[in-house]
Amino acid sequence: MSLLNASGFWTWGIALFLTLIFLGWYRNWRGPLKPAEIERYLARLQEDGGGERNDISAVRKFLEEDDGREFVMLNLVKTVREAPDPRTGVPTSGAVLLNRYTSVFMRTLLARGGHPAMAARKVGGYIDAWHTHPDPGWNIIGFMRYRSRRDMMELVIDPRFLPAHDFKFAAMAETFSFPTQPVIRTYLSPAVWVPLILALAAALGQIAVLLSAA
Repeated sequence: MSLLNASGFWTWGIALFLTLIFLGWYRNWRGPLKPAEIERYLARLQEDGGGERNDISAVRKFLEEDDGREFVMLNLVKTVREAPDPRTGVPTSGAVLLNRYTSVFMRTLLARGGHPAMAARKVGGYIDAWHTHPDPGWNIIGFMRYRSRRDMMELVIDPRFLPAHDFKFAAMAETFSFPTQPVIRTYLSPAVWVPLILALAAALGQIAVLLSAA
């Protein structure tokens, strides 16, 4: 076997290396939260004023029940039609203000192994509703994947992220969020399709090397 043909197998080594890097970033390898971590995060949350808009008891319970697994946060949002920009005071549409928040949020989320799982625009009122309050006018639904509960808290207390909350509070007339864990999933997780794409690239790369040697 020529050196050129043998070198085609390096494509698999590269694919394996990139897969390990990706999974090292995408998966939580640190396990569930420790009690000391929980107390530190809750103290920081209250110091930063998070206790005013968050149910600290619900946050505590969620952190104490940490299983170390990923989860998906469901967000329902009703944006305002227009509000003063928190920085300039200029009247600005709620959609623009929300984009200024999400642009910072997404960068911070991705840095910690999270990403949007789904975002949708509401196109109708409640179809089924029992013993619930009238639809306040939700217009955006989002599912955000978090690598772990630790990553969620690291994001929440990140001082670089805190100023962006001003845009969130200005843009949203109403919102609520709660964590979920997928039971049935009809789409492939990035933990599956990213290694598959890398394997395909490695196979095509090796084929290209072998053809060039023919």
